[in-house]
Amino acid sequence: MTAPIPGLPTTRPEGCPFDPPAELAELRPLTRMVYPDGHVGWLTTSHELVRAVLADSRFSARYELMHYPFPGGPDEIPPAMPGDLTGIDAPEHTRFRELLAGRFTVRRMRLLTERVAEICAEQLDTMAQQGPPTDLVTAYAQPVPALTICELLGVPYADHEFFQRTVRTLTSTSAGMEDQGAALTALYEYLHELVLAKRRSPTDDLLSDLTTSDLDDVELSGLGTFLLGAGMDTTANMIALGTFALLTNPDQLGELRDGWSTVDEAVEELLRYLSIAHTGARAALTDVELGGELVRAGETVTVSLQAANRDPARFPDPDTLDLTRHAAGHVALGHGIHQCLGQQLARVEMRVAFPALLKRFPTLRLAVDAADVPLRTDSNIHGVHGLPVTW
Repeated sequence: MTAPIPGLPTTRPEGCPFDPPAELAELRPLTRMVYPDGHVGWLTTSHELVRAVLADSRFSARYELMHYPFPGGPDEIPPAMPGDLTGIDAPEHTRFRELLAGRFTVRRMRLLTERVAEICAEQLDTMAQQGPPTDLVTAYAQPVPALTICELLGVPYADHEFFQRTVRTLTSTSAGMEDQGAALTALYEYLHELVLAKRRSPTDDLLSDLTTSDLDDVELSGLGTFLLGAGMDTTANMIALGTFALLTNPDQLGELRDGWSTVDEAVEELLRYLSIAHTGARAALTDVELGGELVRAGETVTVSLQAANRDPARFPDPDTLDLTRHAAGHVALGHGIHQCLGQQLARVEMRVAFPALLKRFPTLRLAVDAADVPLRTDSNIHGVHGLPVTW
């Protein structure tokens, strides 16, 4: 048997901010891997096997059953708080998912399109008034999804800097357990006070709507924490990193700006190409045959979503950004029962945000060299810390 690799490859190719670590392409489809705590588990980079793991109920999403794949992480991962859909299994997961499914339908999210367009226009107006250069992250990429999710949940946008700061700590791969625990507690306590207020005086929003469900205060506060964090951070990074990718691929930017590719196709290809939520994991609940290998009960399987989305067996010429590509089947939003609940909301935001930006500022370009854009490399959500642009 081949010796296990000594850890998860995390270093991206120099000068290629959108590409996964080159070693991942050499490790297909399934490889033994030593985790930072000494556990010997698995890494899969194959599109087929990643989907198989994510769709198989014999693999658990429970945090406390897994080993952490990034260096410097905890020896033991605490269980998910109630309402954190990414770290629980059925039937608990099913209960929360069914409660929310009707509130995040394609139809309902499309009805939000007009409001998202208004939010985008307001932020672009402010950018135009202030003039170039500006940081697209703080001027546009963060406010658009933050305003949207805050309005949807009924959370005061005035506190968005607190939310964004705590979420950055929670998604950092270098923050210690103490810092992450403190950030999670602070965010949860904020939502808990808000839930109690909405029980007393409901308003027209999702959290108030959920106060009539069978969720208790702890569950609803945890669910609100999960939804706020997920809805704010991921789409913000997609808008910022996606714009960076377009500005460094001017032929593709022209495809979208001039209407040669549809915005729906463009969004799916950007999701595939960037794969900002790049790594996940599952724990085997029983012995499972996977890709001709036996994964034993208790072993952790790390799934590389970024490598799966660059698998040439599924996507021809996968390292090329092609906005005319039919990228259906990518795993940027997960797969199986844990596929991103808010994926339709994220799609609505991106389908509005990218064309609105390019239409308002057709000469948009980087204000610094691409090599000087600060990448978010210490997080399990890939992105940029800032994106200086001008027009």
